Amino acid sequence: MRRKRLDELEGNEILAKPIMAEDFCIILPEGAVLKPGYIKKLRELEIQKVYIKDDAEEEGIRILKNEMKEEVQEKIKDILEHHTYHHNEELMQLCETADNIIVSIVQEDEVAEQVFDVKERSADIYEHSLSICTLAVLTALKMNLDKKMIHEIGVGCLLHDIGLRYLAIDYSGENLSSLSEADMAEFKKHPVYGYSALKDETWISDIGKSIILYHHERLDGSGYPLHASSLTEAIQIVNVCDTFDEMICGIGCRKVKVYEAVEYLKTFKNIKFGATIVDTFLKFIAVYPTGSRVRTNEGEVAVVIRQNKEFPERPVLRIVEDKYGKRVEKGVLKDLIKIHHVFIEETLDD
Repeated sequence: MRRKRLDELEGNEILAKPIMAEDFCIILPEGAVLKPGYIKKLRELEIQKVYIKDDAEEEGIRILKNEMKEEVQEKIKDILEHHTYHHNEELMQLCETADNIIVSIVQEDEVAEQVFDVKERSADIYEHSLSICTLAVLTALKMNLDKKMIHEIGVGCLLHDIGLRYLAIDYSGENLSSLSEADMAEFKKHPVYGYSALKDETWISDIGKSIILYHHERLDGSGYPLHASSLTEAIQIVNVCDTFDEMICGIGCRKVKVYEAVEYLKTFKNIKFGATIVDTFLKFIAVYPTGSRVRTNEGEVAVVIRQNKEFPERPVLRIVEDKYGKRVEKGVLKDLIKIHHVFIEETLDD
């Protein structure tokens, strides 16, 4: 969304916010196309600036549709907020929720062919659990795991952080490096707390329970709470997805850009994380999500408007400023899989 003066408009821009008169009556609604006649009329009404949608403000491609995401996230929140230790009956509903997520993903057209936009954001335990579930389910689908295994991974993801509800410390909004030694030791027990609360339940499989217990472990033994290094494929999938989402949300760490989280996974591939799983995961994650503002090696400022299948790090750009900082009014498009000498040097979003 951009605020523009009327004399900057060329016509056919799309309103990002409604235009209202002084009595709050709507002159033009959000989404209206600003035809030349409308712009002329706005000048007559002495309206000087309007908010328009940027070309790159396409929603991008999401793993879950917004309506589905909001509905499921609310259900997860309702179930987990009302849960108390060892009163696990209501948690069984998350088995059905996991299946609904899986069905929703499978039903999307060409799900195996898409590159998805996953953006940096702030997140609570509920949104984080949903995000991990969708990322892990999609990874498992692309690895051709069987339906039962995918279901168990989905359930385990929705419950992987249940142990955080049993901690005796307030860790919310904290970078883990700032916790005292005692508080950090307590925080690292949350996988054990979660596993202990559900270990005797028959409605959740051993796979789901192991995901809860081992989701912070690493192949090199550097994880916690048990420093385990022999990890099943299901656990490894969740570990990759959990690490990525925590980094782009700033959960227990400094929030980073998507491309930084991608580089982290690449750096520790075959060390902390399984190579096949990292490679599978990164094939469907857009390194520069749609709408990102970036600078190219040629000094131009651009906005990512579309992803390229098979080349997540080489999107289609719309140049908005030339190398001298001058606004480019006509949208110049550069497809980075066709223009080999141009590459993204840095991201500019706050």
